Amino acid sequence: MDNKIKEFRAKFNLTQQELADKVRVRRETIVFLEKNKYNPSLMLARQLSRVFDVVIEELFIFDEEKGE
Repeated sequence: MDNKIKEFRAKFNLTQQELADKVRVRRETIVFLEKNKYNPSLMLARQLSRVFDVVIEELFIFDEEKGE
């Protein structure tokens, strides 16, 4: 599953640490998410989408062919 977290973070002028603080995770979690090395829980995906005021599907790209 790909995502647009880095793009939205830049658009909102947030550092990885600032975003991590807003969703109450470690900065490393944001790093792993941006590198597509970690799939978030539904709760974290929801929190991230709320920070950027978008629906989850706008922030995360689901590849239905791969079952992701």
